[in-house]
Amino acid sequence: MAASETSTRRAIAKERRRQQLIDATIKCISTKGLVSITLADVAKEAGLSQGIINLHFNSKDNLLYETLQFLAEDYDKEFMSAVESSPGDAAATLLALMEMDLKPTICDRKKLAVWFAFWGEVRSVPTYQKICAAYDDKYDEILVELADTIIRDGNYAGIDAHTVTEALSSLTDGLWLSCLVNPKTFDRSTALKAVISYLHAVFPNHY
Repeated sequence: MAASETSTRRAIAKERRRQQLIDATIKCISTKGLVSITLADVAKEAGLSQGIINLHFNSKDNLLYETLQFLAEDYDKEFMSAVESSPGDAAATLLALMEMDLKPTICDRKKLAVWFAFWGEVRSVPTYQKICAAYDDKYDEILVELADTIIRDGNYAGIDAHTVTEALSSLTDGLWLSCLVNPKTFDRSTALKAVISYLHAVFPNHY
């Protein structure tokens, strides 16, 4: 076997093992919370030794950082895919992004529990804040641009794009929280209707 092929296989195996540990961390955080979990918890969930975690991440702090980074990148892929696959119409793109936020792969109780756990620590952990702020700024810019385009196209008076996007973000956060704490009563179709109702109230000619 060529040295390059061996190196490639090792790299793939290493990446799979790292992902296995991150997935185990997500599950542990969703059930025990961010502060309470230990490397021993993650190792047990992953079915691996604690030494393997130290080998790949060196410390609990690094493991948590990489877990948040993974979640952020995972969401970013979904977000940008929704933008890039839209027909180019601002109203359709904005709706597609709202629908994306309620997809089972995004609006997932396990992931949401982890997101809320990290958000609770953002102010006290600068590294978490840096990751979240960078992506939030990117999304805010895109959403504001879409809302501003709709406002111009529809000649809507007295409507501020920043205010609209802040309201949409707050609505989404609230729906995510409802999914997390009231899973038995949460309904995705009803949640989407609430979002569309707001969009219709603000942009009646587009929704």
